[in-house]
Amino acid sequence: MKNTTLSILERLFSLQHKTALITGATGGIGEALAIGFAQAGATVGINSRSPAKVAATCQAVAAAGGQAVPLPADITSVDASRQLMADAHAALGSIDILVNCAGMNRRKPVIEVTEEDWETIVAVNLRSAYFLCQAVHPIMQAQGGGKIINIGSMNTTYGLDTISVYGATKAGLAQVTRVMAVEWAADNIQVNLLSPGFFMTPLTEHGLWNNAQRNRWLRARIPLRRPGEPEELVGAALLLAAPASSYITGTAIAVDGGFLAGGSWDRDELVE
Repeated sequence: MKNTTLSILERLFSLQHKTALITGATGGIGEALAIGFAQAGATVGINSRSPAKVAATCQAVAAAGGQAVPLPADITSVDASRQLMADAHAALGSIDILVNCAGMNRRKPVIEVTEEDWETIVAVNLRSAYFLCQAVHPIMQAQGGGKIINIGSMNTTYGLDTISVYGATKAGLAQVTRVMAVEWAADNIQVNLLSPGFFMTPLTEHGLWNNAQRNRWLRARIPLRRPGEPEELVGAALLLAAPASSYITGTAIAVDGGFLAGGSWDRDELVE
């Protein structure tokens, strides 16, 4: 029976008494999600390769009034991904929410991509997410359910030159999200993809927004005419992490300022 003494916001969107593991939690988007989830009531496991960055994000979560547990680890190997999940489960006591936010990219034309480029990008963006999901499944199954949020990209569906391997990993992540959602629906585990558009983060500021040509190209094509701010992804992430999304699974939500919706004849979409 539903608790009718709680407000609809508390029943649908609170993460009180929940635990979340976020990989790549020290980047612009990952840290914003960590702070947002903690402020919604969750205890958040903070993962990235750098212990110093993990400690800094834990401090940021604490400063925002939340609770965070440091879980530094390099998850580029399958064994390391499985060990992180075991460590997170031991430290948090449960894993109610998994957010696969760890990601990296190397911009190269297809003809210049090396085998090492391929292996490195796939290991971080796709393989780690896949095997973390595999490792969390029995934990969530035993708990009676859970939420998995895989972080996609505009390159999940939109092709851009020089990022073929990154795009392949994000498209692959979308497909495994669908299959996991189908296979694990009976376990009350909802698996969804959250695809950020072109956001302003420490990683994209230099490669995209401080590049005059790319800045013009993006602003001409994004209907809202500006980059997204990491906090603007938190609302959609909370939806997918909270009870409100109990009937949402196997889908992709784009938070992109209208980029995928299309363009306008009244806007100059050409770049000099």
